Amino acid sequence: MKKKLKVGLIGATGRMGLEISKILESAAEYELFYPHSRADKWDMKKAEKVDVWIDFSSPEALAENLKVAEKFKTPFVCGTTGFTAKEKALLQKSSKKIPLLWSSNMSLGVAVLNEALKVFEAIKHFDFQIEEIHHNKKKDKPSGTALTLQENLNAAIGKKAPDPLAIRGGGVFGVHKIFAMSDEEVITFEHSALNRTVFARGAVMAAGWLANKKPGLYHMRDVLFGK
Repeated sequence: MKKKLKVGLIGATGRMGLEISKILESAAEYELFYPHSRADKWDMKKAEKVDVWIDFSSPEALAENLKVAEKFKTPFVCGTTGFTAKEKALLQKSSKKIPLLWSSNMSLGVAVLNEALKVFEAIKHFDFQIEEIHHNKKKDKPSGTALTLQENLNAAIGKKAPDPLAIRGGGVFGVHKIFAMSDEEVITFEHSALNRTVFARGAVMAAGWLANKKPGLYHMRDVLFGK
């Protein structure tokens, strides 16, 4: 019988943490071994036995979370957004010591969407605009997903597109649109998340993929397309 992957889940009581817990508890190949929330003290004996961490906590907790992962050389999947340049630098630094996968969006569809933006190089003379909608409790505006799309769009067209338009309202899980516009035609790429499970499932898939990788900084595109 194949050994289950022991998963440590940071931010286990949050909205995303609860979704990930459901998937881990119903999966044959994973074990929710160490659920950790902000109020908990670290159990280092238990942390040492974790095979891979999934972190959906907060930017403020990143430094401490990474210290625990580095201490035991444990692969670390991070889906937290809203990072400052300083916190992004921490990810870079830790990735030299442990396998680390960070993504602003764990959806497989969004990973494909980011990859698809490369085709806009052929029509870089068009006008471009990104629009995103999220629920009214979403703290970062624009979202990490929109900023990643913007970064990849800018790289594809070789110039800076206008800043993303960010809308907050209701219970929308996430809608992202990229418009390419000329005087004669409009192309629209759109991704809609129908629930939070899509992000949770992607995070669990990423954890399984990362578990045996070498130190380095990985992204969701690497899970689908390799690195």
